[in-house]
Amino acid sequence: MERILIILLSCLIGIILGWLSRWLYAKFKLTSVEQRAIRLNEEAIKEAEAKSKELLLETRDQLLKEQQQQEREARERRSELQRVERRILQKEENLEHKQAELDAIKKQLGDREAGLSRKEQEVAEKEGSLIIELERIAGLSADEAKNIIMETMYNDARRDAQLMINKIEQEAQLSADKKARDIVVTSIQRLATEVVSDVTVSSVSLPSDEMKGRIIGREGRNIRTLETLTGVDVIIDDTPEAVVISCFDPVRKEIARVSLERLVQDGRIHPARIEEVVNKVTKEIGRIIADEGEKVIFDLGIHNVGPETIRALGRLHFRTSYGQNVLSHSKEVAILSGMIASEIGANSELAMRSGLLHDIGKGIETESDANHAELGADMAKRLGEDPRVVNAILAHHNDAEPQTIEAVIVQIADAISAARPGARRETLDNYIKRLESLEQIAESFTGVDKAYAIQAGRELRILVNNDQVTDDGAKEIAKGIAGRIEAELRYPGRIKVTIIREMRVVEYAR
Repeated sequence: MERILIILLSCLIGIILGWLSRWLYAKFKLTSVEQRAIRLNEEAIKEAEAKSKELLLETRDQLLKEQQQQEREARERRSELQRVERRILQKEENLEHKQAELDAIKKQLGDREAGLSRKEQEVAEKEGSLIIELERIAGLSADEAKNIIMETMYNDARRDAQLMINKIEQEAQLSADKKARDIVVTSIQRLATEVVSDVTVSSVSLPSDEMKGRIIGREGRNIRTLETLTGVDVIIDDTPEAVVISCFDPVRKEIARVSLERLVQDGRIHPARIEEVVNKVTKEIGRIIADEGEKVIFDLGIHNVGPETIRALGRLHFRTSYGQNVLSHSKEVAILSGMIASEIGANSELAMRSGLLHDIGKGIETESDANHAELGADMAKRLGEDPRVVNAILAHHNDAEPQTIEAVIVQIADAISAARPGARRETLDNYIKRLESLEQIAESFTGVDKAYAIQAGRELRILVNNDQVTDDGAKEIAKGIAGRIEAELRYPGRIKVTIIREMRVVEYAR
């Protein structure tokens, strides 16, 4: 029992001692924390005081600097104001000085005006007395004398002006003639073109004379087919290894020449093959016409040309005028027109375009009786060309009055191109016109499909429509054509009129 009490007492004492030790420890800790807090607080207070003092010093320094800056600026402003004030005072002094000078000048001017007025009055009095004395001596009034003097001066001035005008006109005429000759000669010298005359005969080389027989064919059917389809005259004579093609129309001549060359190269020569080759070559010539038109436009640098105009220009490649190729002539006229226009300060582009299109009517396929200038002008107007170009086309053969300097330039360039040595041949053109007239007469009859003047114009070969013309009708057409030729044309010898009426039936076995 005692042992238990002792144990309990020991436990109680231990608990009390433990609690007491913990209380003492906690109190010690609390005391140290409080002291640390007090110390931190004191340090914070000291630091805050130091910061505040530092901020106060910085603020004071900043205020001092700003105050010094303001004082410095104020001093500068005061000095600037003082300078401005001094300048204003100096200007006021100068103005006062100038005002005094002006007053003195005004006074002098006033004195001079008064003196001049007195002198004018004296002069007027003397002039009046002189006029009265002159009127008395001359026996004329002042107005009469004035009119006489003015009329004399007017006549003298007019005579001098007329003399000067005559002199200027003479000098201008001399210089203009010389300048015009220089411009034309310079343009001709700058234009270097070949003089080539187109002919109506082409020669086709053959590999051997045996080929002539194949070209003629059995009973002449091959050569007749070629002549009928192309409208040319194929001449086979004793010339070794050569066949001559004669035709006034260069397009037909070219079609016949190319067709014959291909037939000879191919070796198959019979009517069906001839017709096939001729049709193919005809299409190719059509493409060549378009290519030639585009080429000349590209060479001259002319833009905005429609396809119809290009085709008409391309057809000029196969046309001749007095033996001169019309497309080459048109290109030459365009170049000359551009050169002359640039020399005299005219519109060179307009002159070049007008020169190229001046003979465009010769490339138009029409049955109209109008001349090529009228046809070309109508076509250009219809296609929306510049009215100045239309006038130049119509005026290049004086079918209308030239309205622009470019139209006159085209006339000059056309004359230069045509007048060059060897450029044209009169007899050839008349010959071609006669052959064209023969074909036009034949084609004017109803039922005629095609007409070809061959044998140098000694024969007119005509193809008629089998459905529209009977055998008796063909005889009547032949007589009518022969009668019109006799009445309307002049020609040497006689002309043979041949009507061909062919009936062709084609069937296919399937």
